[in-house]
Amino acid sequence: MSWQEQYVQRFYRARPGWIDGTVEFHRICNRYLGRTSRVLEIGAGPSNPTSEFLSRTVASVVGLDVDSAVLQNRFLTEARVYDGDTFPFPAASFDAAITDYALEHVQDPPALCREIRRVLKPDGVLLFRTPNVFHYVSLFSRLLPDSISPWLRNRPSDHPVYPKYFRCNSEDKCRHVLGEAGFQVLELALIEKEPSYGLRSRLLFLPMMAYERLVNSSAAFRNLRANILCAARKVRETDRS
Repeated sequence: MSWQEQYVQRFYRARPGWIDGTVEFHRICNRYLGRTSRVLEIGAGPSNPTSEFLSRTVASVVGLDVDSAVLQNRFLTEARVYDGDTFPFPAASFDAAITDYALEHVQDPPALCREIRRVLKPDGVLLFRTPNVFHYVSLFSRLLPDSISPWLRNRPSDHPVYPKYFRCNSEDKCRHVLGEAGFQVLELALIEKEPSYGLRSRLLFLPMMAYERLVNSSAAFRNLRANILCAARKVRETDRS
């Protein structure tokens, strides 16, 4: 067993009640999805854990992406490539929309959220996970080349490098953009998990773990945690007026 596996097991997996960030995001999704749900996964990309989770959870999963790699996602019921502007679906087509680590790559989040609202059925839900702009990983990603990410994780990159804009990546910004687009936030959590970006060296892992312990020690530090998990409901037009 490598030191990386030993450290993650010792300091995280062995802790009572610990779950990783992907499992936590999927648990939130489970609260709003049903077996008959038709779900749109935005920025689905190639086969990934969230697409796999959805394929076991809901009736159908339609993947949408600007990258043709989505056509190789084996967990999707249907895959569509689009121009990054208007979704190729009629209004009220989906029970839920999910985007996992894609919102940070969007240049115009308000426009995206309005388009999501259009294709959702009444009371449909938007669920997403995205980095928090105030976390050190997001801050450094603006200064360092994108190629350093897989190096720090000590594993090959599993997807192409896309530009990051971080235009809807704080709690306040998420609430504002969603509200303006016609969504009601149902729950929003900020989480910090194991330091996956410290797996290159113990000299990185240990101080990053100390940071994790600090920001999880008090709600006062919640806005410094790594990721935002959010569930929001489409507000009916009658409720907006």
